[in-house]
Amino acid sequence: MARDEKIKLPDVLKEIKMSRAAFYRMRARGQAPRIQKLPNGQLRVSRADLDAWWASCEQRAA
Repeated sequence: MARDEKIKLPDVLKEIKMSRAAFYRMRARGQAPRIQKLPNGQLRVSRADLDAWWASCEQRAA
């Protein structure tokens, strides 16, 4: 089984075209993709979680 890709937060922000501040506001409201914090403090988002988040955004817009 292939392992799920983990994406750095700056790359996620670039992909979704959102500022860090806006992302954290959405996260505080529970509307952002899940974040995984590594032991070294870096943040990652799994590709599966990001894709699921995109799909949920499309459903809310429809």
